[in-house]
Amino acid sequence: MTTARYPSYDGTSLCYRTLGPAPERVSPTLVCLAGGPGRDAAYLEDLGGLDRDLPLVIPDLRGTGDSQAGADPAGYAFPRLAEDVEALRAHLGLERIALLGHSAAAVTAQAYAARHPERLSHLVLVTPGTRLQDRPTTDAQQIFHSRADEPWYPEAVAALERLATAHELAEIKRLLTRVAPGTYGRWEARQQAHAAAEGEQLHPVPRAAFWQGVDEAVRRGITDALGGLEAPVLVVTGDRDGASGVAAGAVVAGQFHDARRVNLAGCGHYPWVDEPEEFRRTVATFLLGRPAG
Repeated sequence: MTTARYPSYDGTSLCYRTLGPAPERVSPTLVCLAGGPGRDAAYLEDLGGLDRDLPLVIPDLRGTGDSQAGADPAGYAFPRLAEDVEALRAHLGLERIALLGHSAAAVTAQAYAARHPERLSHLVLVTPGTRLQDRPTTDAQQIFHSRADEPWYPEAVAALERLATAHELAEIKRLLTRVAPGTYGRWEARQQAHAAAEGEQLHPVPRAAFWQGVDEAVRRGITDALGGLEAPVLVVTGDRDGASGVAAGAVVAGQFHDARRVNLAGCGHYPWVDEPEEFRRTVATFLLGRPAG
């Protein structure tokens, strides 16, 4: 793994990590965006060992991880974050990139696809939501409550109810920790360790400003443009995802003329944590056009 920096469109110094083989040896290069919103990219880890198959570039979005905070809070809105991605592509000297967005970052990835379609070879959206499409789904709650017989459930469901009205980041962090078991495929040591880091990885200003200035016209402009995207699209969901659910994946995939949907069994909101090999094979096969090794 190597760490480097690049100047974005406004001079903000942003950090990124590179993992896996050199881009000149294996194509495409996969740029991987962290969600949250406003979460350090460290939680993406190596995406279930995907760096064994492809070059990965994992940026800390502005105001997170080792990246500099922007002078203008409007830069944290996801359409502007998409321009940070474009600045990274130019910095890397790549004509085109494959782009992966997890959770909230699936929105940033869609904004990038709408604005820079000619720069994309592939688009991968992992456990997306539907706020961009303004089409709410309800199956995430059903999935969450289907696990009422698990020992963590009573505390988690109480925290979930309080989360709907929480505004202070410190309280949100505490509640997310209690809700976390319902967002993984199972609640074992691996999942517990991954979830424990979330509170310290969230940043208040990038989180609060993610949707800043994004009105219906902006959303519609993005979603309308996606129907003409020529790059192939993969939408990955998990059948135990109590955060985004499965139905959201169908809504998001339905925007594109060439989208493949894969629902991974036994996986929650972080499929590379629950079933790393299955996640790796699914994404690598899609990107490489052949079965992953």
